Amino acid sequence: MRLLRASVAGLLALSLASLAAFALDFPPLTGRVVDQANVLSPLVRSDVAAQSKELEDKSGIQLVVATVPSLQGSDIETYANQLFRAWQLGQAQKNNGVLLLVAPNERKLRIEVGYGLEGTLTDALASTIVSGAIVPHLKRGDFSGGVEAGIHGIMAVLRTDSSQWQPQALVARSKPRWFGEYVIMFVLFSVFFGAFALFIKDLIGNILHPRHGHYVKRHGRLVYVSPRHSSGSSSSWGGSGSFDSSSSSSSSSSDFSGGGGSSGGGGASGSW
Repeated sequence: MRLLRASVAGLLALSLASLAAFALDFPPLTGRVVDQANVLSPLVRSDVAAQSKELEDKSGIQLVVATVPSLQGSDIETYANQLFRAWQLGQAQKNNGVLLLVAPNERKLRIEVGYGLEGTLTDALASTIVSGAIVPHLKRGDFSGGVEAGIHGIMAVLRTDSSQWQPQALVARSKPRWFGEYVIMFVLFSVFFGAFALFIKDLIGNILHPRHGHYVKRHGRLVYVSPRHSSGSSSSWGGSGSFDSSSSSSSSSSDFSGGGGSSGGGGASGSW
């Protein structure tokens, strides 16, 4: 009897979880960048979309960035996985999609990885990109910089000659043991170098074209808002600013759609 009750309770919990997932209201896939939270600059939207298109043209990998105003009571892992499946990112036979999701209100983010890329963009590498490249920017309220750094890190792992793609088992046999360590070191260097390069670019820009930003109070502390953000984006958590109404909240592409891929929950999450 106890076993029966436990089984019924387990099935009921699973059913409720499934219903909760199906109840989520996902944004439509309007392009390679879906900025529903309206926290990315138009320049970053177009730049990321262009990089994503180039990656897909060369390798077939679909890389999509999404920001959402709310996780609707769900955890970031469930929402990202269900959104990935709803959009069917990646090719159907290869499941080679990647989703970078940012939820500003909940202060959460996740890199969701398709089945076919879990051996390449591993959980460990995704976690490194999240904590080492993206989170430092988001802690400063710099969404655009965080997404740029995250895309740079992901590209460092994924951007390669498509002729070099082979099953991971074959790669393991053909390379010495230390090869994987050098790959990880290269990715780590690329991630942190990319973040440092973005910092230097902003610094030089401020020196050559000095403009005055301002400070705003966020969660009991003062946060500096640079001019490029104060004039347009909502650069800090809970900010009231927004881009001009003439700018789209997504990088729209009428002929863009998912390829039928899926994800099994691989990737990494972060918060700040």
